[in-house]
Amino acid sequence: MSPKELMYIQDALSHEAFLKTQCQQAAQALQNPELRNYANQLAQQHQQLFNKLYQLM
Repeated sequence: MSPKELMYIQDALSHEAFLKTQCQQAAQALQNPELRNYANQLAQQHQQLFNKLYQLM
């Protein structure tokens, strides 16, 4: 893998980690249980994407 490709993966990892954190924070702030569950599901999806990207390295 080229250095440039590694930089792209690292950038994508950073984005996924940020999005996961944002979804978790939103879930904690939400009062509606349905919306809270949805935000938690999104956080899990971002964690899964993070894990898949991490495996590429």
